[in-house]
Amino acid sequence: MIVPKIISNGVELYYEVKGEGVPIIFIHPPLLSSTNFTYQLEHLSKKYQIIVFDIRGHGRSGYSKHPVTYPLIVKDVLLLLETLKIKRAFFCGYSTGGSVLLELLLLHPERAFGGIIISGMSEVNDWKLKLKIATAIRLSKKKTIGILAKSIVKGNSDTRNISKKLKKASVQGHPVNIQQYLRYSMLFNCTELLTKIEAPVLLVYGSKDKTFLPYAQILHSKLPNNELVILNQEQHHIPTKAPHKLHEAIHQFIQAYKMENPFMI
Repeated sequence: MIVPKIISNGVELYYEVKGEGVPIIFIHPPLLSSTNFTYQLEHLSKKYQIIVFDIRGHGRSGYSKHPVTYPLIVKDVLLLLETLKIKRAFFCGYSTGGSVLLELLLLHPERAFGGIIISGMSEVNDWKLKLKIATAIRLSKKKTIGILAKSIVKGNSDTRNISKKLKKASVQGHPVNIQQYLRYSMLFNCTELLTKIEAPVLLVYGSKDKTFLPYAQILHSKLPNNELVILNQEQHHIPTKAPHKLHEAIHQFIQAYKMENPFMI
């Protein structure tokens, strides 16, 4: 089987494309990989063109000599767009991937129809999340990456089958690049720039995600054009734990956009 990859600054980047129609590109958080969007690739591709990829140093993508930062990830996303001959797309970021999405909307708004943030944030301002990221940074070493992977995979797994896939992809990543992605997330803060984002943004959070609900309120109050959807009785890990609810929210968001902009898609 030919594995689809593109080359960015000498680094092989793994990606998958499935379906036809309006393109949606998914961005994963540190340690995890495109495998985390297995359900989106399987089900949303029946209505849309779904594109997932492994950030450099993660999953099946190669090790990056250049530090993994949000601007570098955005650059890789743009290369992916060029490779697939896509002028504009919807972008969906999960958790820390939502921060990358915000960076993309700020740097290259012309490439986005809109954004979808799942359990994401524009900054890290509470001690619990800071401690969680700091712990992940300390465990992002060759000897302890398995411990970190086991913990994160457990939270994102709904079945034993997907648990095995998530863990396999997670431990394939390079500890140095994973640590770089984590460190950048700790320092990133674009809250004061959110008013500059004109694209429509869908915010999807779980009602039981106490750590991230305050970040949902920040985004909801600052983004000029956004819709906040709170999924009842759901936690943080929405792509794998509440995929059907997520897919319905995304579908309604994109269909509403198409009705308002019939000639743009």
